[in-house]
Amino acid sequence: MYKNGLTYFTSAVFVLIAHTAMLLNVFVNGNYENQNDVLILSGAVLLMDLIYFIVMLFYKQMTYTIDFLLIFILNMSLIFQSCFGGVHLSAKHLLTCIAALIACRGGYLLCRSHKWIQEKKKYFYIIIGVLIICILTLTGSRSIWIQIGSFSLQPSEFIKPLLVLACSTSIMEQQRKHKILCFNVVYENLALTGLIILICGLQWWCRDLGSLPTFVGIYVCGLFFRICYPKAKFSKKTIVLGAVVLLALALVAVKYAPGYVQDRLFVDIWTDKDGNGYQQCQALIAIADGGWFGKGPGQGELCNVFAHETDIVFSSVCEEWGLLYAIMMIFAILLMLAVPLINPPRSYFHSTMSACICAAFTVQMALNIFGSCNLIPFTGVTIPFISQGGSSMVTSGFMIGMLSSGQSPVFKRPKGQGHKSSPVKKNTDSKKTAPAGKKPVNKKARGAGK
Repeated sequence: MYKNGLTYFTSAVFVLIAHTAMLLNVFVNGNYENQNDVLILSGAVLLMDLIYFIVMLFYKQMTYTIDFLLIFILNMSLIFQSCFGGVHLSAKHLLTCIAALIACRGGYLLCRSHKWIQEKKKYFYIIIGVLIICILTLTGSRSIWIQIGSFSLQPSEFIKPLLVLACSTSIMEQQRKHKILCFNVVYENLALTGLIILICGLQWWCRDLGSLPTFVGIYVCGLFFRICYPKAKFSKKTIVLGAVVLLALALVAVKYAPGYVQDRLFVDIWTDKDGNGYQQCQALIAIADGGWFGKGPGQGELCNVFAHETDIVFSSVCEEWGLLYAIMMIFAILLMLAVPLINPPRSYFHSTMSACICAAFTVQMALNIFGSCNLIPFTGVTIPFISQGGSSMVTSGFMIGMLSSGQSPVFKRPKGQGHKSSPVKKNTDSKKTAPAGKKPVNKKARGAGK
């Protein structure tokens, strides 16, 4: 799509114009004491755009659509995060955005060859096991964070791309079935089911139930692709049965959820607006105050509420920038996820991987937005790339690199086949070559006149 240099240049100009328009809005309507704050923010955003556009020229890809959307979303979030409560460059978010871009390149380079990934799949299970041990031993009493001085790390975030790679599969892998009792099963599918049960148990133990739907979404999407591959003999009754089992497990989880979860499930936020419903009440008020076009960058009051830049960032954007900007932000992320549907990956392994990533991102965004709007209980899940958070940003960047790798995959050449062309076959026909200057005799033509 972007082999033509003019098209690449046009896309880059579009991104620059979009970010420049946002920065002009900050300059005209923003709440700042010194114009240097706006100039520093503008320089950081535009310079990161230009550097990224130049660096991407050194990567030969079939398409750069995802990469342009990624830099568009990241710098949009940098502008948002630098305006909450007043205009100033958020150096922390700038560093995490750069880390996300680097992680994206890493995910792209590591996941291009599905053969290599399949050969290393056992190590994904090992690394997930190591991360689980780290969570149990280094995070403290039933926590999900590792504190290293003023720096905090969330190991469970790094399990997400590893789970996606564990769920990804080829059609050939799914045809290696073994008979257990009366069922033909794939051993790897059983191992994957055991892995998701272990992860869900870990999240329950850590009291991080907000991230649980994301892991389940990855697993369900991956399992669906594993058992419903092209030309697979599969009964629709099994899918219905699986859906019923998931629904039953969800109802059991709600019934036996911890007390603090029960409070969030059944609380009336307006009668308890100073207690469990405080954040959601403030989030709804902020969305209403912002209207369609917002109060202006830095003019909001939600910045005084805990987790305004992470768990309720959607409401923060709505308050200062308006619902239109918030919808555009979500649409840009969904468009980035829709690219694999418009331009399908060139291997079944990459298709499974892309579907699992899209499921993870969609579930996360839905939990955050619907929770902020009080359509579902508040979960505390972040919006990818928009919310602050180092672990989340790096993981999301890596997963987008995985998504991009499916658009420009690398296929290994089978062993024993070189790059040389095959030798020309000798003429083994029984017909003799006619002497020079004479035409060959056509026996059929000669006999046709008899």
